[in-house]
Amino acid sequence: ASAPVLAQAEQTFATLPHSEQVQVIKRLNEVMKGDWNKVALEDKKAIYYATYGPHNHRRPHTKAGDNTKVLIGVIATLVVSITASSLIRSSGKFCNRTLTKEWQEASNEIAREANLNPISGISSEGYSGKGFV
Repeated sequence: ASAPVLAQAEQTFATLPHSEQVQVIKRLNEVMKGDWNKVALEDKKAIYYATYGPHNHRRPHTKAGDNTKVLIGVIATLVVSITASSLIRSSGKFCNRTLTKEWQEASNEIAREANLNPISGISSEGYSGKGFV
């Protein structure tokens, strides 16, 4: 068997300049055209790494620990937003006038006058429900 085109492809291929990587890929393509049973194991590894290995545009964009940073950022954002929302709600007065008993009773009167839901609702005969209260 002949000498491998690229020994220890995992360590050396990514460190080669782009022009040399192209030359190595061309030589590996020539090796692939031959009898596959006669191709050296080192060349098969180099072909696989050049085709599927994590180099150039296939290199992962994330690094170790990035997932933890994202998780901490999400948790911190949730804590800040929940805290801000709670502070804003607690500092304001509860003055929703449509939830007062007087308003709801007035809504019942308006509904009876407008004959709302005359079949089974507030304007029907014998209605015994609470209406809007």
